[in-house]
Amino acid sequence: MTDAEGPEITFGQIDVDLDVQEILLASSQHDFAKLRRLTRTQSALPDAANVKDPETGYTPLHSAIAACEPETDETETNGATKPPIDPETLKSGVNTVKLLLEEGAIWNDLDNNDETPGCLARRIGATELYDLIVDAGVRAEMLLNRLDGYEELSEDEYDEEDDVKESGAQADDETAPELVEVSAEQAASILATAEAEAAEEANPGVTNARYLDSNLNIQEDKILDSDQNGVMMEWESDIMKKSAVALLPRPGLKVLNIGHGMGIVDGFFQEREPSEHHIIEAHADVVAEMKKRGWDSKPGVTIHEGRWQDILPGLVGEGVTFDAIYYDTFAESYADFRDFFSEQVIGLLEQEGGKWGFFNGMGADRQISYDVYQKVAEMDLFEAGFDVDWEDIPVPKLDGVKRAYWVVDNYRLPLCRFMD
Repeated sequence: MTDAEGPEITFGQIDVDLDVQEILLASSQHDFAKLRRLTRTQSALPDAANVKDPETGYTPLHSAIAACEPETDETETNGATKPPIDPETLKSGVNTVKLLLEEGAIWNDLDNNDETPGCLARRIGATELYDLIVDAGVRAEMLLNRLDGYEELSEDEYDEEDDVKESGAQADDETAPELVEVSAEQAASILATAEAEAAEEANPGVTNARYLDSNLNIQEDKILDSDQNGVMMEWESDIMKKSAVALLPRPGLKVLNIGHGMGIVDGFFQEREPSEHHIIEAHADVVAEMKKRGWDSKPGVTIHEGRWQDILPGLVGEGVTFDAIYYDTFAESYADFRDFFSEQVIGLLEQEGGKWGFFNGMGADRQISYDVYQKVAEMDLFEAGFDVDWEDIPVPKLDGVKRAYWVVDNYRLPLCRFMD
């Protein structure tokens, strides 16, 4: 019985490998007709648009983009200008990438070189392909964010459905979430994100709860958590100063800062001579350091100890407003940030002339992720009623930390205000 089953498994594996190679080859050759047949027929592999080459880790997206890289002369020296991509090759590459995305290709899957398809496109100078991947990432992240919201509604509202039925009451139709039609691309991206989150839960990394429970190493030029992850570093001083000057253009204004850290931005705020200076800080070690350095006795300063999620609703309820708000927390999710500006800032910021900013570090461990989250943030800020302007600022490479929280070349400083 065992001998009889062995060849079937072996032959099955050979068939799978041949199917994988056929899809990857069609992608690299930009064979649109063949690729469409392979990804859409019932005989193709499940999730054919996301198969991987075992040696390189290339997905069909990687293969289609890599095929656009121009060949270079071996005699060229390092740093020489790369030859331009052939227009016809680029055109066929664009059509192939679009097809793969339509068929559910995952925009941020990693190859064995730790590159996403977007990373590869950027490295070879294929700007049009890079933009396609960025847009795919934006669509996937926006949909995922919306579905997260629907899941919260489901948990908060519909768990009481049985009680409503028993009482004879009817649910208000306006509170029910809309039905969402999910494409193959969106479903694949959501699945990939969900798998990544599950892996994170199985192997906890840097989370807000873990950070708040950790013992911090507070130095003159940086703050590290107990795992030697960078929480805040001195290189941020330049962007913090620019933010402070933009937010407080004159003395006598009221400012709120969420996340004291090393006190860099709060120091610059003090130089602007605000009439009121409120600081929310959640980590006990940072609060102790603040009091040690006399922050609780500085002019106009009020320290709020705890998480902004617990403190801000009380300030909103009291009718407290500010001319400027700055947000710089550590190890919180984008969903937390979106809740902050869509639920809290609206009630805290002065309507006339009020401005707010944030430390824009979302996705800063990879350029493609940084670009995706900038577009996602722009859309969500617009939906919440805010305009945002960006200023590019070059930043240095980080040394002396276990987990580099910043690897992109330029910081994009945001300045937000209510729409006119």
